[in-house]
Amino acid sequence: MPLKILSADITTLKVDAIVNAANTNLLAGGGVCGAIFRAAGYRELQAACDKLAPIQTGEAVITPGFNLLAKFIIHTAGPIWRGGQFGEENLLRNCYTNSLKLAVENNLTSVAFPLISSGIYGYPPRDALKVAIQAIKDFIKQKDLDVVLTVLNKSLLDSAAQAL
Repeated sequence: MPLKILSADITTLKVDAIVNAANTNLLAGGGVCGAIFRAAGYRELQAACDKLAPIQTGEAVITPGFNLLAKFIIHTAGPIWRGGQFGEENLLRNCYTNSLKLAVENNLTSVAFPLISSGIYGYPPRDALKVAIQAIKDFIKQKDLDVVLTVLNKSLLDSAAQAL
């Protein structure tokens, strides 16, 4: 299946799973993470996350979606940008690949991602977009999944369209 890139609120998408750009302690945060916790139901989601925490950067775990349209939430801890000299690209790629592997292991057919690490973790958005697109494209060559990548602004959406 082709990769779709949208400017959308990930919490409103009707997919099997949405991906949470989490922190390693799987605690409710700001940005996309905070929006997912609010939409899913903070108390229930935090209780589920507490049973799985902590995780390593690049690792992925799964919880129910609770009040979301998505049945599941895949949580992955993205890298904090430190200039690109500390393996951030590989760790970011692992976020996408491990999330997609987890989706396949759970017999899911559709997954939506935010642009992981491009917010408060400081990964340059255009660089993060390139890693995301390549990691997803590489994975879906082997496995049949519907994948949506959500971006927050029109200039990234335009860049994504050119990258496809």
